[in-house]
Amino acid sequence: MEEFAATLANEVQKGYDPHLQQVIPAMMTELPAANSDFPELQSFLQLHHDAQQQTFCNTFNFRDGTHHFAVVAKSISEEYASSDAFAQAKVRDVTDGFEAASDPLRSETAAGENS
Repeated sequence: MEEFAATLANEVQKGYDPHLQQVIPAMMTELPAANSDFPELQSFLQLHHDAQQQTFCNTFNFRDGTHHFAVVAKSISEEYASSDAFAQAKVRDVTDGFEAASDPLRSETAAGENS
């Protein structure tokens, strides 16, 4: 999963973001206002503007969301990286741990040693 996270983050940074930077100026281009005597054109320009804004938001949300997904995948990978060490624990180690936690005298002794 760590390799997947790194590959995904790299693709966003090197594959998607440069293209996004190229299209930003086109997405931010404002069209001139329409003549008030041409309501159909005014309506079209308003819808065009709305679509332009939504496209602008979606492109950044895709980039940011994909990057966030890669960060989460890396975090999960790191969190479970030590799971093999836990899998190597012996049953006796686990049993001793539960016994120590459930024995009030052992818990008090251990607490007293830490104080």
